[in-house]
Amino acid sequence: MKRIFLALIPASLIVAPAQAGFKLMPTGKVQLVGKMGLNVTPPNDWNRLGAKIGRNAESWTLDGLSLNDLSFYAGIEEGRTLFREVDKKNRPLPKFTAAMLPTDIVSLFEGSYRVAAGTSLFEIGKVEPATFAGKPGVHFTYSFVQQGEEVRRNGEGTGAIIGGKLYLITFEAPVIHYFDRDIAQYRTLVGTARVG
Repeated sequence: MKRIFLALIPASLIVAPAQAGFKLMPTGKVQLVGKMGLNVTPPNDWNRLGAKIGRNAESWTLDGLSLNDLSFYAGIEEGRTLFREVDKKNRPLPKFTAAMLPTDIVSLFEGSYRVAAGTSLFEIGKVEPATFAGKPGVHFTYSFVQQGEEVRRNGEGTGAIIGGKLYLITFEAPVIHYFDRDIAQYRTLVGTARVG
């Protein structure tokens, strides 16, 4: 397993116990993500964070979440959030509804990120139709700067609403070096996604 830099994980997104550790997700082996039937086959070795970022969400990384963060939102149900609530009383997260259009998925992600990451420096780039797990969905790009940091990160997301539940995979990494190095692996992995 590759060395992981836990100290750099954005605390606003990881509220589960820090001692949760990582598990190797080996190359070419079908992996069940969460408990809602999303399967992927990683094209290279990844490390799955033991702590979950949400009820049906988890993150994988290559070198540490601040350097390359692959997140899965698998089977988000009606009325649920993408992440764990950070401050439900004062800053509640937006909730998923099964009636959302593909472009609404992008707005849900953006709104969730602005609250959970506490940043106003978040921009959505290109939004386009895509196929996800054999179903019509959406692909989008984004960039942001974490509150209190100067590192700009780029990201991509691909997902769809399948059987009334949201399935989404995102990848983000610093613009310098890591995003360009690892984005092809993300795109290959998304192409292996299956639900059911």
